[in-house]
Amino acid sequence: MPVVVVESPAKAKTINTYLGSGYTVLASYGHVRDLPPKDGSVDTENDFEMRWEVGTDSRKHVKAIADALKDDPNLILATDPDREGEAISWHLQEALTKRRVLKKDTPVSRVVFNAITKKAVTEAMQNPREVDAPLVHAYLARRALDYLVGFNLSPVLWRKLPGAKSAGRVQSVCLRLIVEREMEIEAFDPREYWSVKAQLTTPRGQEFEARLTVLAGKKLDRFDLSDRTQAEMAVQAVAARDLSVASVEAKPASRNPSAPFMTSTLQQEASRKFGMGARATMSAAQRLYEAGHITYMRTDGIDMAPEAVMAARDEIKSRYGEDYVPKSPRMYKNKAKNAQEAHECIRPTDMSRDAGKLARLEPEQRKLYDLIWKRTLACQMEAARMERTTVDIASRDEQVVLRATGQVVLFDGFLKVYEEGRDDVESDDDRRLPQIHQGEPAKFAGGALKGAFAKATEENKDAAVLGGPEAVLALQHHTQPPPRYTEATLVKRMEELGIGRPSTYASVIGTIQDRDYVAKDKNRLIPQDKGRIVTIFLLNFFKRYVEYDFTAGLEEQLDDVSAGKADYKELLARFWRDFSAAIAETSELRITEVLDVLDEALAPQLYPPREDGTDPRQCPQCGTGQLHLKTSRTGGFVGCGNYPECRYTRPIGGDGAETGADKVLGEDGGDDIWLKTGRFGPYVQRGEPTEDAPKPPRASLPKGWQMDAMDLDKALTLLSLPRFVGNHPEDGEPVEAGLGRFGPFVKHGKLYANLKEVDEVFEIGMNRAVEVLAQKAAGRAGRGAAAKALKELGEHPSGGAISVMPGRYGPYVKWEKVNATLPKDVEPEAVTLEQAIALVDEKAAKGGKKKAPAKKAAAKKPAAKKATATKTTAAKKTATKKATTAKKAPAKKTAAKKAEAPDEAAE
Repeated sequence: MPVVVVESPAKAKTINTYLGSGYTVLASYGHVRDLPPKDGSVDTENDFEMRWEVGTDSRKHVKAIADALKDDPNLILATDPDREGEAISWHLQEALTKRRVLKKDTPVSRVVFNAITKKAVTEAMQNPREVDAPLVHAYLARRALDYLVGFNLSPVLWRKLPGAKSAGRVQSVCLRLIVEREMEIEAFDPREYWSVKAQLTTPRGQEFEARLTVLAGKKLDRFDLSDRTQAEMAVQAVAARDLSVASVEAKPASRNPSAPFMTSTLQQEASRKFGMGARATMSAAQRLYEAGHITYMRTDGIDMAPEAVMAARDEIKSRYGEDYVPKSPRMYKNKAKNAQEAHECIRPTDMSRDAGKLARLEPEQRKLYDLIWKRTLACQMEAARMERTTVDIASRDEQVVLRATGQVVLFDGFLKVYEEGRDDVESDDDRRLPQIHQGEPAKFAGGALKGAFAKATEENKDAAVLGGPEAVLALQHHTQPPPRYTEATLVKRMEELGIGRPSTYASVIGTIQDRDYVAKDKNRLIPQDKGRIVTIFLLNFFKRYVEYDFTAGLEEQLDDVSAGKADYKELLARFWRDFSAAIAETSELRITEVLDVLDEALAPQLYPPREDGTDPRQCPQCGTGQLHLKTSRTGGFVGCGNYPECRYTRPIGGDGAETGADKVLGEDGGDDIWLKTGRFGPYVQRGEPTEDAPKPPRASLPKGWQMDAMDLDKALTLLSLPRFVGNHPEDGEPVEAGLGRFGPFVKHGKLYANLKEVDEVFEIGMNRAVEVLAQKAAGRAGRGAAAKALKELGEHPSGGAISVMPGRYGPYVKWEKVNATLPKDVEPEAVTLEQAIALVDEKAAKGGKKKAPAKKAAAKKPAAKKATATKTTAAKKTATKKATTAKKAPAKKTAAKKAEAPDEAAE
């Protein structure tokens, strides 16, 4: 039977049902070979030769494939239809050739299919080809580039920036985007402006809202009403006039559906609608693909197969009627930079199956499939038709003009099925307007304010001006900084810049979070101190390699390699020539030189001007020291130059020098109680360090406690820990509750038991404490207690008791250090001593366990045999000891090498 190899067992199972018993379908479980994480895996002195090794876990999978090929040497490589899939096929072919399983005349074919359906798989089997060499070369180039950057740049970071973990070719550029956005936010200077709105009513009593657009005959720009005084004057001008409808203009408009999903847009929409990260989205999509529900999920193409288009149109007609089917099919062209369009879009394999018709799906998979199904149908539906209305309301002298806008949906079209999520705020144009006629009066609404107008008034009491009894309102606004990236907007921006590829986005964003360079809070990506310092370091010493244009240009060169237009080794040679020179130059720098450069580069964020005009670098604690950027194992921070006399520190992030400044919460017993921020986070402290007490009492803020919510009482509560709960009823020893490095706990003697919530530390009573401690003690006793024998059988002829014991995998016979499993048809109670001796002797003879000591066996054996046995055992022990000693030394050396090897960029 021909051997078909795919990546995953789930995919193998699905394909096996289509191919039947005439094929052997096996899984490689992803890549079977990789570059060893050590120096020299890419030999820059020898034409960039790459040294591969089969992973420990992959050896058994390669062996299984090799064994299957002994019966039928016909190998069919059916891995995914992209660069990575081509690389896995190439690696398998190379590994099997190295094992001499494949010979020159062994038939090897490559087949690809965009969807795991019976039709797609059957057609692929009828159209085999060879492994695509240019695609493999593009993979080799990317893998070599990532290795050279990660393996050579990461050690520089370790030496120059303690606490930094790694740098990667794409992850560093992605991190730069996030850090620079944060610096924009910190440097942003908000500008005040006001808007004026009126709540009006038609002669038919229907209310609507309009905003002021013309004042004193002049069209208002955004910042024309710049303060409260001007806003009050505008409110009075509007409230003092009689208004009427000057014009009503209705324009037809249409809205077309969005294109079907590709990888990046799927990640964006799943993030917007479900809050799913890129990694979670791709994991769920992978499962749907392997089960045959959707087409291949790593693609930057938005083209759809003609038969799929017709199937979508038929399904739309069947479900919603002919009005929702456009006269001709919709065609989409990718506008993204560097789009390859090698694959179809992401779509259901069967348009007639909605999420409700699919069984045994996990919740995330079901949500994602529903999203893909709706988007695919919507992309082939008729446009939505609507009417956009603009109403101008003016005073008689035309000195005051207000405008109301809204729209009415005349035909919902694709909106009946799906509407794309938005990253921005909904506009006023989406509001519905009542029936309004030109020339009719517009009166101010009387009585209580309603709807959004009333809500705006309530939420802005301190920043609003209400026009007396009339429903005229001025609201204060401030310009807003650009928002932090979400995973959706970050993917969108990377796609626009041509950075990375759709298949890399999930792993890149995941890597910078795993490295603690970026944290995610409420779906927003926030750079951490480590990430900020790494970015500034790279911008100052390796600027070219984190430039957006350079990274995008490198992607274009790699695309040329995959198209067979360029040689990948020439690309590597050009890159390495300049990159190695930059590495060598930076390696000569001292840490103090690097910190001075970073300190200067970060100065606008670290030391913004103070309101009192004092030196922003002056230490706010001692008043004499100068603040400087420092690094530690946990990242960067700002500290006083008078250390250790002055121990002032604060994070490098925040709104400026005062944000992280220490503050006194109050006084207790003559000591100031401080709230401080250190390298390990916020904490409270009693008093200041002195010669007699260089380390005053401190307590870190527990998880979930915010600095801005801290007061004197909370600080004293933390500093009073551990809390005395009472004396244990059994032995009278104290029971205490406290906070430790592993969270909240309760303690009795040397026994510690974890508590689930921080609040329990301050609330737990004796009864609950005794219960928790007893549970911990019982669990510890259960783990450490020796198992009780099921049956004692007697003595072995060579000495030592034999017994039947309960085991995790069933009962067994135990003698000394020999354990022999009982046959399944033998009950423990029925085992005899003779049966047990036979079982353990057979196990000992196989070398499964150490045999009985020679001196015990001597009573039953002749002296000559005893001497021989003793000599043989001694010789074995000596040989074993030498072998163990010989193995240990290289092992230490290998371990040392691994410890020094950098983490390669996961892209």
